[in-house]
Amino acid sequence: MEKVTSYAQQFQTLVVLYLPRLLMAGLALIIGWWLIGWATRLLSQGTKRLDVSLSSFLGSLVNIVLKVLLLISVAGMIGFETTSFVAILGAAGLAVGLALQGTLANFAGGVLILIFKPYVVGDTIESQGKSGEVREIQIFNTILATPQGDTIILPNGATSNNVIVNKTAQNKAMVEVLAEVTNSTSLDTLRSWAVPLMQADEQLLKDPAPQVVVTSLTPGGMTVAFRAFTPAGQNGPAHARLIERLQRAFAEQGVAGPVPVSHSYIRNLPE
Repeated sequence: MEKVTSYAQQFQTLVVLYLPRLLMAGLALIIGWWLIGWATRLLSQGTKRLDVSLSSFLGSLVNIVLKVLLLISVAGMIGFETTSFVAILGAAGLAVGLALQGTLANFAGGVLILIFKPYVVGDTIESQGKSGEVREIQIFNTILATPQGDTIILPNGATSNNVIVNKTAQNKAMVEVLAEVTNSTSLDTLRSWAVPLMQADEQLLKDPAPQVVVTSLTPGGMTVAFRAFTPAGQNGPAHARLIERLQRAFAEQGVAGPVPVSHSYIRNLPE
């Protein structure tokens, strides 16, 4: 009987000691859980302008981290020792961070790209020696498509930390055709028919105006560049069409190519 009384007294002591803590912990858990849900919904509303995948990922990440912190806090309120939990979580976080440092760098790069928008879906870019049209900006990678039908996957971490050439940010793209002609070719005559030829193409912009310029000189001739601009995304077909039209015009105008010069002749040129 005395043992029963002792057990009852101990139980009563435990109830008196821990019941307020349990009630407070339960109340904190309920309120905290509700606040975390509210904060997650608020974050989702605030990140609607970002990529859908990124918005969902950020919401899930914040939700999980806050719930883990809430459970640790509630355990501390009840009386559990939380130092070991914090140490384990810290060690686990460090290990995961070291193992996924490349992935985390790509994630951070994706966030920077989506926020600062050096390019968007539909732009034609060049980065890390690769170029193509941006088809998708994912959390970790950027997907490019090339005119040859290739799919290029660029890691966002390296892309955000390297030079990015956005070829369509100004809503125009340059078309350039290089041709070698003889030194006796009159540039004024060349411009008199080449510029109107480029202006007559409906896909080539009138402003900036098409140009015919000399880019280099060789012993047997010179290299002439025929330059014009098209709306973004139309430079490929316009380039091919311009080459064909110039080839026909060269034949009609009698434009000759450079005359080969032997090395012995070059050595004997007067200084």
